[in-house]
This record gives sequence, C-alpha cells and structure tokens, in this order.
Amino acid sequence: MVHPLIEYFRCPEHLAVLGTAEGLSDQPGYFRFGDALGYARHVGGPSEIGRGPANARSAVSLAPDSVTLPFDLAEAVGNLRCERYPEAQRAVAQVSAPSLTRAAYYGLRPLMPVGVRKHLQRLHWKGWEQIPFPRWPVDVSVELLMRGSAGVALRRAGIRQLPFIWFWPDGAPGCVMMTHDVEGASGARHCNVLMDLDDRFGIPSAFQVVPDAPWASHGLTRELVGGLRRRGFEVNVHDLSHDGRLFRQRGRFLRHAAVINARGREFGSRGFRSGAMYRRQEWLGALDISYDMSVPNVAHLEPQRGGCCTVLPYFNRHVLELPLTTAQDYTVFHVLGRYSTDLWRDQIERILEQNGLVSFIAHPDYLIAPRALAVYTELLELLGTLRVDRGVWVAPPAEIDRWWRARREMTLVADGASWRVKGPGSERARVAWARLEDDGVVYEVEPSRRAA
Repeated sequence: MVHPLIEYFRCPEHLAVLGTAEGLSDQPGYFRFGDALGYARHVGGPSEIGRGPANARSAVSLAPDSVTLPFDLAEAVGNLRCERYPEAQRAVAQVSAPSLTRAAYYGLRPLMPVGVRKHLQRLHWKGWEQIPFPRWPVDVSVELLMRGSAGVALRRAGIRQLPFIWFWPDGAPGCVMMTHDVEGASGARHCNVLMDLDDRFGIPSAFQVVPDAPWASHGLTRELVGGLRRRGFEVNVHDLSHDGRLFRQRGRFLRHAAVINARGREFGSRGFRSGAMYRRQEWLGALDISYDMSVPNVAHLEPQRGGCCTVLPYFNRHVLELPLTTAQDYTVFHVLGRYSTDLWRDQIERILEQNGLVSFIAHPDYLIAPRALAVYTELLELLGTLRVDRGVWVAPPAEIDRWWRARREMTLVADGASWRVKGPGSERARVAWARLEDDGVVYEVEPSRRAA
C-alpha cells in the first residue's frame, strides 16, 4: 500500500516516513489535528462531532529514530474521501431505503414546475445551516490533514522543506472544470446557447447526457451526443434514466451498470456522473469508466448529504474522482435565491487557497431565463480572468483525468543538489516544495521546469 503522503504529494519515499501509534481506539471517532477535522481510530477513544473532539497534534510522538501519529493517516483520509463517517453513512442508508415519497417525486419531477420543486426541496433541506460537518461552503479537511502530516514528516527528518511533484501542469496554482448536466428536453434544446457562450470565452466544458432519458427517444439522444461532439465538446454518461434509484439496491445497480457501460461505449465516453449526485462510492468499480464526477465536496444542499472533504482529485480503485467543489447553479438560483456570482467567488478563493480543483455544474435547463444566463456569463468572464491573470488551468474532465494519471506514475529523482521529475508527461510537471513556515506548511513551485 502506498503511503498517503507519497500518494498525495508524489514525494521521495525516504522522506515520507510516519508511523501510527499503538493503542488506537477500537472504534473510529472524530479528532482534530490542528485546524483539520478527521474521523478514524485514534489515541484517546472515539468522540462525537458535537462534543469538541480533542486535538491530536499534542499526541504526536517525535522520537530520535521514529515519528508516530496518534491516528492512522490512510484510514483518516480514506474515511473522509470515501464518506465513511457517520453523517454520510446515515445519508447512504436513507437514500438506499425504499421510499414512496421519493418514488412519487421522481415520477412527477418531469411535470413539476421549478417553483414547486424549489418549495419541496427547501422543506427537505430545512436546517442545513446548522450542520457542523463537513464545513460549508468548502471543506478542506483532507488538505489540512496532509499539510499537517507533511509538517510532522519535515520535523522528523530535521529539514525545512519537502520536494514533491506539483498538483497541476506547468505550475498552475489550481484548476477550473466546467460541466453541464442535461436533464430535460428544454435543456437539450438550449445546449447550443451554452456551447456558443463557452466558446466565446474559451472555456472548454463537458456535457453529461442521460442515455435512457424518459424525455427523449433513443434517436434524439444520439443526435444530441453527435451534435455536441461535432462542436468539439466532451460528452459523458449522466446516470441511466435519472430516476433517483440507481444506487438503491446492489443487484439492480449491477444490472444497470452493464447498460451504462454499453451506453458509454456508444457515446465514446470515459466519464460518468450520477443523477442528483446520488452515490455509493464503493460500487463505482463496476462501471467501465476512467473518471467519476458524482461526489460533492460538501453536500448540505444535495439530496444525499455527506461530502468527500477534499478539493483535489483522488483515486477510488481504478476510478479517478473529480469532486464537485462548488454549489450547483440550481442551488444558487432556486434554493438560496441568489442571482449573483458572490457565493462562487467565495468558494473559488477558498479552493484556490488549497491549490484545488474548482469544478462547476451549470445545467442548460436552468440557464434559459435571461437573468440566470447573465449570471452564468459573468461567471465565464471571471473564469477567463483567473486563467489570464492568475495562471489557473482551465480544462475539461478528460484532460484532467489524463494529467492526474500521468502524475501518479511520475517520480522525483535526485539531480545533484536539486530534484527533477521523471516519467511520461513530465515535460509539463514542476518540482514544488512544502516548506515549514511558522507553525504551518506552505507550498512553493519552482519557476523553471525540472523534467526528464
């Protein structure tokens, strides 16, 4: 098993040596590690989220020949990314249980005006502001855990900086990914408008199409996919029929997964997103996909709550997860009632502070009204500014997937007193440094390429 520091940073193995203390609790619980919140077995025993989890940093053991963390880092990171903490697991149980209300909602959903859906959803999400974890509007618990652990590794080695392979190509400080989920006949008709806008601002994007949509014939769906591809846009599979039941039962999911895989081959797609962001991450291995986009960073305002608590892509077995890290357009406009880019701007800054992936879902269905389309246009202008003024990488999902897979295979090798990146694709890679500064860790990217 690859050490989580090596998996995350792609740093030299001999510098990523952290052990796990003995005497961990039998059951997992919440703990703090500096500013990070984790969930795993740890020294001190399990604790609830609302009872002020103890800070585990004081229990780090710094011996001359070894350093041990008071928790298992791989377990803590995995529990967050894969939503194996109580709030997320309760949400999985709720959406997996048979529900006449949910069945009726999805049966009538195509006929419901947005105003009716908005009212029902606000009732469902009542009290979301009081949910303590994950943290709204962006949760970076995984990033904080990894920074804190890197700091421990540096102190253990008696050095001030840790070399690693930077997260993004060409030293970009972060990445933007725009996606469009087509969820109805009106949205399908509006795709050309969004393609024109995205092209106008030079923002590459991906469209997710429901393959067996009840609102479109097989021929119309294939015509839509062909039109998107002819314009040069990426197309991915969006659920199967978008009925809210894909992850209800394992056997049913496997039967539908076979159909989804066939539809993906028809579409020429390597990516997937589930309907309404329903998910069971441990089942995604049955899909013949390269990347998934079904996991929110924080899901307070999604039908299934939880969240992966990270703003960077991560591997779930063979599947690369590209998490949704910003609020959906429907949420901003119809649930929160905000026709502005203010929330997105706040989320963008929080994500880029951690050099993360700023990912969006903008539905053609909800951008038809001039008021909504004007806000989306303002967002595209902002993303263009991020690319030009701050060097943020703007890329579609498939390109991000290719980069992240290439980075996973790269290695850092010593080059005299410095380091260079070795491996296919390394011409775009940069050496970076995690440096101790005051009581924390900061990142610095080398200005020149060090590749081979």
